[in-house]
Amino acid sequence: MKNLGFFVAFLLLQSTLYAQNTSENFQVDFETFTLKNGLKVILHQDESDPVVAVALTAHVGSAREKAGRTGFAHLFEHLLFLESENLGKGGLDKMSSRIGGSGANGSTSRDRTNYFQTVPSDAMEKMIWAEADKLGYFINTVTDPVLAKEKQVVKNEKRQGVDNRPYGHTMYIIDKNLYPEDHPYHWQVIGSLEDLQNATLQDVKDFYNTWYVPNNTILTIAGDFNKEQAITWVHKYFDEIPAGEQIEDFKKQPVQLTKNKKLYYEDNFAKLPELTIAWPSVYSYHEDSFALEILTQYLSQGKNAPLYKKLVEEEKLTSRVRMYNYTSELAGQLMLQVRAFEGKDLDLVEKAITEVFSEFEKNGISEDDLKRIKAGQETSFYNGLSSVLGKGFQLAQYQIYADDPNFINKEVDKLLEVSAEDVMRVYNKYIKSKKYVMTSFVPKGEIELAVENSVEAEVIEEKIVEGAEEEFDLNEKVTYEKTTSSFDRSMEPPYYGKPELKVPEIWKVNMPSGLKILGITNNEVPLVQFSLDIKGGQLLENKENAGISNLLASMMTKGTENKTPAELEEAIELLGANIYARANTEKISIYGNTLAKNFVPTMKLVQEILLQPRWDEEEFELIKQQTLSSLQEQKGDPNSIAQNEFKKLVYGDKSILAFNELGTPETIESISLQDLKSFYKNNLTPLNSSFLITGAISKNDAENALKAISANWPPQQVVIPEVEEFVAPAASKIYFYDVPGAKQSVLAFGAPALSATDKDFYAAEVMNYRLGGGSFASQLTQELREGKGYTYGIRSRFEDQSFVAPFVITSGVRSNITYEATELIIQILKEYPEKFNAQDLEITQSYMIKSNAREFETLGSKLNMLAEINEFGYDDAYVKNREAEVEHLSIMDIQELSRKYVNPDKMIYLIVGDAETQLSKLNELGYGEPVLLNPSEE
Repeated sequence: MKNLGFFVAFLLLQSTLYAQNTSENFQVDFETFTLKNGLKVILHQDESDPVVAVALTAHVGSAREKAGRTGFAHLFEHLLFLESENLGKGGLDKMSSRIGGSGANGSTSRDRTNYFQTVPSDAMEKMIWAEADKLGYFINTVTDPVLAKEKQVVKNEKRQGVDNRPYGHTMYIIDKNLYPEDHPYHWQVIGSLEDLQNATLQDVKDFYNTWYVPNNTILTIAGDFNKEQAITWVHKYFDEIPAGEQIEDFKKQPVQLTKNKKLYYEDNFAKLPELTIAWPSVYSYHEDSFALEILTQYLSQGKNAPLYKKLVEEEKLTSRVRMYNYTSELAGQLMLQVRAFEGKDLDLVEKAITEVFSEFEKNGISEDDLKRIKAGQETSFYNGLSSVLGKGFQLAQYQIYADDPNFINKEVDKLLEVSAEDVMRVYNKYIKSKKYVMTSFVPKGEIELAVENSVEAEVIEEKIVEGAEEEFDLNEKVTYEKTTSSFDRSMEPPYYGKPELKVPEIWKVNMPSGLKILGITNNEVPLVQFSLDIKGGQLLENKENAGISNLLASMMTKGTENKTPAELEEAIELLGANIYARANTEKISIYGNTLAKNFVPTMKLVQEILLQPRWDEEEFELIKQQTLSSLQEQKGDPNSIAQNEFKKLVYGDKSILAFNELGTPETIESISLQDLKSFYKNNLTPLNSSFLITGAISKNDAENALKAISANWPPQQVVIPEVEEFVAPAASKIYFYDVPGAKQSVLAFGAPALSATDKDFYAAEVMNYRLGGGSFASQLTQELREGKGYTYGIRSRFEDQSFVAPFVITSGVRSNITYEATELIIQILKEYPEKFNAQDLEITQSYMIKSNAREFETLGSKLNMLAEINEFGYDDAYVKNREAEVEHLSIMDIQELSRKYVNPDKMIYLIVGDAETQLSKLNELGYGEPVLLNPSEE
């Protein structure tokens, strides 16, 4: 250790590659080196916040699987969080909660699997230790019971994301027909339920030993750390993990179709017809990929897009068009998707698309359109790098897909180099007269809406069978010989240093009109994020005009007095800006982001949007149609049904809060443009408004840019109605909404609790951490997912509103254990106060205090902090001040809070699922006969 400094200097001299300056405006500096066992290490230092992101990326995804053994890569993503030799069962999740981490997480794609977490900087060695344990000291801990349980979790994930939602089988049908059977993209990343069930323990071990080796893995560390110390730890924990067999790079495998394939599918959940077209494309970072990105955006996104003009404005077939270039390591596909309005024939959609392509072949893309699209893509690129984890992700991504992490400093230049000729060239090369796969997803019984000459697609659907799942015993005692190491890896490393919580300085301005400005200056990326929040929203509506604030917000960005909708959109995009408007329960917001250098002209556009609305009749009718279409869509989505029905049960018939924020079909049909003008005139005032801003902007510059808005916005008194004090029901009741054939039951359990302004609110959130708010640190997750395999995910939370809002538990559970899952949740709620112990309190306090280091990292998190200060009257340093509140909470405090706000005998239990198979058994829960909410639809 005496020669540590010399050793590190020599190592950097010999094996470190330094990022070269290729961009004039923005640079991500990094260093990379490779261990003797082949592990690639990428380091990026960023001292702006006391946090570090650590990510382990294995170059293995579903493309490295074999037919009949699909879903293994994704299964491993789950398994590697469960246990390792030195962390023990659930060790990583337990450690994450203690050290204030973001929660260990992972993702799987066709070509890679990654594991990641952001932690306070003093816990970096702990994370390096933990990631090394996954890579070298894991496989012995996988047993048959562990595998059986995790199979059920993954199958629940598939039911939730594919089988139990509208259009969930689209990509399965597309990929199965786009790629031949021997192509590694022929199957889905999540695999098939049958393959997952057939996986043996030996299959799992063989897969791990082949792919989870240092020479197939990248370690990325990004954030606030000492470089020499980080390198020392990497060597300590990873050096002695042996390399695996040499892994040959996969050759690129682009595909060609010899004929068009048109398929249809009757979707059990879809309420609207949807057309999807896929053409073979290019792999990631292919020289044509940048022009294809611009081509797809030009054709489909925004008012100026040819597909939008034709399908939305002229033909009125749909409210939106999606087109994108889906690239992977070995191949890619161009995707075009149109969800049509109710009852629209998809032949009309196909015909309109063909006409658009014909026109594009004549006209191409203009230089102005090229310029505005490039500006927007540059902003999007910077948005993706606004956190240390985002930078770490991208560095690993470039290493795998471009074989060059320094591509992070080249990609913007590649986009900016694309010419109009390039865009036309790739259109001719990949779309014009090229073969494709086309799918028509139609509601049950509406086959006539499918494209003509389509054939029925084959989809394997799971049957709902009681008691069909494999039994397992996770308490089975397992012994194994631990992997040898040169030091005792069972000892968790200590903290290193003490991260200093940097509470951002907040500046405030009160404008003469009453408009308030709250801001934080941050120069990490050349961006500004903002939100103009106007109090009111749904609270200013009544039952006759429900949904009007949402209509108004939608209209606000559809042109101004001086600009048509298309001209306004073009002006925004030329600045590299995004400006949106939205309405929710308590406010209407005009929000977005922009390049810092363009903040002043962006605010001039915000002024036009706010003070000079266009009131375009055609846009108004289109927005109404879009809203009606969204309401129709929600009728087929079990999660939307649960959300909407739960609000009705919580707030009752008399409150506007019981209404869908979009309104109802009846109210939307009845609202006129004059109604909208009156609502705008009577309810928008600077006296109830605040402008929140964070990014590369000073207080003076922000104030000067907003003076014109303040001077030209006349103040008026607008009284926000008082919201009644909602109370929990006197006794629990079960409600059921029938979705015939549902593969999962969606649960929404809860009751009115307290407001975000209540003195108990934060303490209640602290109480909920170990119950259901702490992800894998929570009892609900540990018992329903990790213990039983009933669900892919479950959480509980207190909704934060200025009025009394509910405590709510939400989950999707496999259909055939609906009763068992509900019974277990009730049991956990009843026992939680008594079972909460000193260890639970210690873990909760440690997480709540240490996680503060991550509170201010991104522009979005800073903007959220400003919103909470503004809306709920919190102190400017409330995040820091809460540390003392957490430290003083006792076990008895937690118990009292739990009994007061989480009473399982005074709750609403809503279940959205298959009534035929699940309803009758719920009588046994002891809360009376369940109420069927939609008996007419049985």
